[in-house]
Amino acid sequence: MAIFLTGSTGYIGAHVVAELLERHAEPLNLLVRARDAREAEQRLWRALQLHLDFPRFHDYLRSRIAVFRGDLTEAGLGLAAADYRRLVESTNSIIHVAASLNRRSERSCLNVNLRGTLEVIKVARQAQDQHGLRRISHVSTVAVAGQRQNERMEEDRAIDWERGDYDPYARTKKFCEHMIRELLPEVPRTIFRPSIVLGDSRRAETTQFDMVRAFVFLAGLPILPFRPTDQIDIVPVDFVAESIVALHQKEKPAHDIYHLSSGTASQTYQELTDTLADAQRRGRPFYAPGLESPFRWTVDRLADWRGTAVGHGASLLKVFFPYLVWNTVFDNARVVTELGRKPKPFSAYAYPLLKFSTDHRFSYPYLDWPRTAGDATG
Repeated sequence: MAIFLTGSTGYIGAHVVAELLERHAEPLNLLVRARDAREAEQRLWRALQLHLDFPRFHDYLRSRIAVFRGDLTEAGLGLAAADYRRLVESTNSIIHVAASLNRRSERSCLNVNLRGTLEVIKVARQAQDQHGLRRISHVSTVAVAGQRQNERMEEDRAIDWERGDYDPYARTKKFCEHMIRELLPEVPRTIFRPSIVLGDSRRAETTQFDMVRAFVFLAGLPILPFRPTDQIDIVPVDFVAESIVALHQKEKPAHDIYHLSSGTASQTYQELTDTLADAQRRGRPFYAPGLESPFRWTVDRLADWRGTAVGHGASLLKVFFPYLVWNTVFDNARVVTELGRKPKPFSAYAYPLLKFSTDHRFSYPYLDWPRTAGDATG
């Protein structure tokens, strides 16, 4: 029996797949959107090469990975009837990572997050009815807490249905959690809510650059429209992936919801900018929280400079800005107790991450599929 995982070619999903492959023994059923088997394998290699060399990846592909070519937003996941039956019959647990993070597109979030999660629930329902499902783990977000200001949030009081949401992403992810609770009441479940996932504390390399671009944009400003003592809850992706896998594999986790965050140890803007200033040997920025409104206006205008580096950075900052000024942290005592360790602070790896990103012009130097291996796989 296998673990069915969605989002395996995404940033968090690839880290989860690598953690499962390297530290556990179960086979994996991976849903991959591709035109044919070769493209599916190449997409997986592109996603996992940050973690594995090709020989090891190829060995896992042949021994422990079953690729199901489909689409999360299509009926039956876009699979042929025989493949769908095979997926249901061989699935013992589910880790649902796939999501649209496009905070500007209501349509994308509705299609991928809501319709996609419903299709995953249908697989879970059939697997539960046929042979039982050990667990379903769903990767959500702390953004389900909605519009907040200057708060410390614990898991069980984060969702308030009377509170507004910042964007379609937060709104649809809140409903995804609700659907899993309501439609799979008898299946053991774990809900994971990462905060701002930024970088890997073990290495400078990354394949995800949107938030990094926003931070590079901010790091270059001499004046910041924030309160220097405000905290920003940033967590490294390796802590997120390790937490998801460890708790999914645990027989009886202590809770059914976990914040994957830095919690009350989240660093302040002052701490982060001081660290970056020292690393770059440059002056510290001046903080002017009274400039928040004109800064928002300026970012909105700069975001219209399409096709330019400044415009792209501003457009990303425009999307993330509400989460940069809410000064809200998400208690992580539950996951720290279960794992026995805390996530590394962002200041410990921020400079190498930003340097790698700028040195490589916000792109990862992907390796092509080796020709000999391609010939061998036919």
